[in-house]
Amino acid sequence: MLIFWEKRLVFLATPKAGSTAIETALEPLANVAVQRPAELKHADLRSYRRHIAPWLHSVTGDTFTTIALMREPIGWLRSWYRFRLRDDDEDPDHPMIGISFADFAGAYADPHGPRIARVGTQADFLTADTGRVDRIFRYEDMDAFTHFLEDRLDCAISLPRVNVPPAVDVSLNPDQESLLRRVMAQDFALYDSL
Repeated sequence: MLIFWEKRLVFLATPKAGSTAIETALEPLANVAVQRPAELKHADLRSYRRHIAPWLHSVTGDTFTTIALMREPIGWLRSWYRFRLRDDDEDPDHPMIGISFADFAGAYADPHGPRIARVGTQADFLTADTGRVDRIFRYEDMDAFTHFLEDRLDCAISLPRVNVPPAVDVSLNPDQESLLRRVMAQDFALYDSL
């Protein structure tokens, strides 16, 4: 999470949606940069509204604009898979050994599936009650996001490529993809509204 005090802007770092690259590029411009632990770095809209927004308002008397990125839902799950493959890859008991993306996707779709595939949803991160993050940009249209930031922060922005996961087979057959689309219906509805 990045807070730009003078600009009254807060970037909420959606997991697996470019947050590390954005924080690397913008941290020097932010007044507050929360990068650790992950629970604070990736504070969702609900947590922001409950804890951080009231504090910011009490100090400034203003409401801050929230911004975030959202990734195409199945692409987002693919990114989680690649991340989990890399995570602790030197551990001989690593829980991802021998798990294909199709297996991971099936576990994600199963509410009682293994913990390794329980990664939440982007809709839960970006929405709270009846509201949502003020400005949500598609990860796949990074130019629109950087143009917004350049206008708002009044500076040129160049995003580095960091935290890039390994290239692996992340294919699904049509039935597997159809199941994911049903399970991820809220994410797809939110993504389609952007």
